[in-house]
Amino acid sequence: MAAFFRRLGVLRRSALCIGAAASLMGIAGAAQGAAAPTAATAAAAPAVAAPAVASDWHAAVRELAAKNFKNPAWGYSHCLRDYALARELAAADHVALDDDVLFAAAYLHDMAAFPPWEKEKADHSDVAADIVHSVLGGTGFPMAKIDAVRAAIRTHMYYRDPAGPEALYLHDADALDWLGAIGAARIFGLVDPKGGNPDGPQAVKMLEDNLKNVPARVLSPAGRARVPLRQAELQKFLADLRRESAELRTL
Repeated sequence: MAAFFRRLGVLRRSALCIGAAASLMGIAGAAQGAAAPTAATAAAAPAVAAPAVASDWHAAVRELAAKNFKNPAWGYSHCLRDYALARELAAADHVALDDDVLFAAAYLHDMAAFPPWEKEKADHSDVAADIVHSVLGGTGFPMAKIDAVRAAIRTHMYYRDPAGPEALYLHDADALDWLGAIGAARIFGLVDPKGGNPDGPQAVKMLEDNLKNVPARVLSPAGRARVPLRQAELQKFLADLRRESAELRTL
């Protein structure tokens, strides 16, 4: 998937430059009179304008994600699905999660796929893990848990190895979201309507790569139990698509 994100880098930057909105550091200044960030902090994570003061850090994180994360594959709705599915999987396995850690990581794990946080030629997981403190600090988030948030963000992609329950269930939820009907919807949402990259056949190749690479990397018992259905859904979609498009020649 690292190659997948590199292939779509140009698409992401052109489609997602929506301008900076609502930083949580701004919320901290408005709500608590916090000191201005140092030059080093500003360089590490660009400041953006503050929204109206949120009632709590959950609302502030939710607002930032909803306003800034605009993409059919890894935008705000993907954050919602990852959070909900991670909780479902952990509950099915009777594993207790720290919801502060999971909520922050699920909503912010792809923040470095968007301006002003993205960094060219760097893995978005690593960039987000390195700067997430700059948007959570001062909001009321319990910063003693920031290392667990960083760890979950850093290993959320299927090709990485999570450690700890929040990291594991975010990782598996994120992996499962590449499969099934939702996986097809995410990838085809990226297709350029003007014929640029990715086009339809390229989207099919991405889905085929996901079918090949993702299932074995779902690690939790509850996650593995969900793989066969999502795998079958995506396989059927691709088979039907090939049949109805003369093996993609008319796609």
